[in-house]
Amino acid sequence: MRIIAGALKGRRIRTTEGPGYRPATGRVRESVFSMLESLGVDWSACRAADIFAGSGALGIEALSRGAASVLFVELAARAAGLIRTNLEELGVARERWRLVRGDALRWLASETPAAWDLAFVDPPYGRDALLPALLHMAERGWLAHGGLLCAELEAGLELEEPVHPALTLLRDKSYGQTRILIWRKE
Repeated sequence: MRIIAGALKGRRIRTTEGPGYRPATGRVRESVFSMLESLGVDWSACRAADIFAGSGALGIEALSRGAASVLFVELAARAAGLIRTNLEELGVARERWRLVRGDALRWLASETPAAWDLAFVDPPYGRDALLPALLHMAERGWLAHGGLLCAELEAGLELEEPVHPALTLLRDKSYGQTRILIWRKE
């Protein structure tokens, strides 16, 4: 998989395979970042998180575009190891990223919130983890006021809007079997 834009454009990152694991395709990542930029994301000041990180492709793409820092949370040991390896091989400065290996929902429920400017949430399909993750983000202070929450889910999965009074849905686009939703924290 290649990084689409920014300082690391064209560089490859390694991914893994497994049940519920599906790295965002180049087309989907390109669309996600186009939507985020149209919503005014200032990468140089952006503190981001990649929750249920998988390959870490979304967080790495944010770093390539200049995000100040990215937190990656991933349960699978192999995937977390590949995120670390990719970041080290790409030469991303250690102070710009942090990797947490653990259950994302437990971590969001127990840690002190950090008020990110942008959070990517991409839980494994079929795990019913999306809504609990969104509620943690909205209720516990994980997103700064005006912060963006970008979720990737199965195209057929229905969510009743509003998912939370503090989250305003800005974008809802489908790409084959993948659906992207972006909310702003009010």
